[in-house]
Parts: sequence; C-alpha cells; structure tokens
Amino acid sequence: MFWSEPGLKRSIDKVFEIIVYSLFETIVTSAAIKIEINAKDPNRILTEFPEFAEKVLGFDKQNRNLSLDAHFHRVGVTNAADRGLDIFANFGSVVQVKHLNLSEEIAEGVAETITSNKIVIVCKNVEARVINSLLTQIGWRSRIQAIITIEELTDWYERALIGNRSHLLADKLLRNMREQIQLEFPSVGNDKFADFIKSRNYHRVDYADWKSFCSEQNYGT
Repeated sequence: MFWSEPGLKRSIDKVFEIIVYSLFETIVTSAAIKIEINAKDPNRILTEFPEFAEKVLGFDKQNRNLSLDAHFHRVGVTNAADRGLDIFANFGSVVQVKHLNLSEEIAEGVAETITSNKIVIVCKNVEARVINSLLTQIGWRSRIQAIITIEELTDWYERALIGNRSHLLADKLLRNMREQIQLEFPSVGNDKFADFIKSRNYHRVDYADWKSFCSEQNYGT
C-alpha cells in the first residue's frame, strides 16, 4: 500500500521503521533475552559517586549487579525523531532504517552520523560492491555490525508468522505493529485498523494453524 499509493508514500520511511521495530522487539522479548550488568570497579570509583551509580546506572546501594530484559526502542514517533537514529537497543546496538538501496555514500553518512560502534543498517537492497567497499574500509566496517535487506526481513516475517514458533510470535508481532502504527498515525484509530485487519482476513486466522489457512486461501507460503 505504501509503495503503490501516492498519498501514503510520504510516510513510507516511518512505516518501514515500524515494520523493522515490531519484528526485532518481538524476537528479543519472546526469546526472553537478559542483559547482565556487573560493576567490577576495582578502584572503587562508584564509592565516590554513589548518586551516579544509583540514578544513572540503576544500581542500588547494596548491589552492583543488574539483570535487565532486552528491548528495542524507537527514538521518536509522529515524525519527530532525530534523523540520525531510528531504533536503539538497550544492549548496545543501534538500527538505522533506510527505505533506499544502500550505496557507499549512504553507508558513509550513517557511519559518520551515529557514534555507536554497533550499527545495524536496514535497507531495500545492497550491492555486493558496496559490501566489499565496507569490508575494505576498516573505519566503517568496525562500526557497521550488519546490513539487513527487505529480502531478509520478509524471510524473518514469514518464520514469525507461519514458522515453527509462530504460535509464540505471531500475535505479539501484530500487536506491536498495531500499537506503533496507532502511535505514529493517531488518525488511523482502532476502528480503521480493525477494518484493515478484517480486509486482510487476519481476524479469521488461528495462528496455531496459519499454514493450513494460507493453503486454503491459496496464498502459498
């Protein structure tokens, strides 16, 4: 819809960002990934800054170990986000979403704009020449953790919706997407999104048996 309808094209970057976020957040939360933080602090720096340890790092006075649930976060909604960063994870990775074919210039711009050393770029497509170029430029490659294309996203979405673990992922994935669309586009509202769900026959789907449903509707895989 956002590719083909002129009135929606202006928001395609945000929708692409929502699609990426919904999938990533669903996978890490469903996998129950934990982040363990331990302050070794051999020089007892935090004894000098106990307020910093508590207010910024989240430690309490007695415990210098934390266990956090892994999450992805969108930087902003309603088109108010910092253009240099789209999504970040609380375990260090940042995600730059580009609804474009990745070029050397775009990759260089991302690497120069974002300070993280764990950059994931999500794009429409990427040429082998660009990847080879990134590999030969240590300054970029050491900071760009991965390049993900729409083809890979489509494959991951298929696994989430009709794969072996779809009964654990599909509901949560559609819920995350619905919530983010309603945040980004408040005018959509619950009723309009419900109409969209019905137009796609999603309301009829028993996720535990999605493969059979797709086969009956002649959707293939």
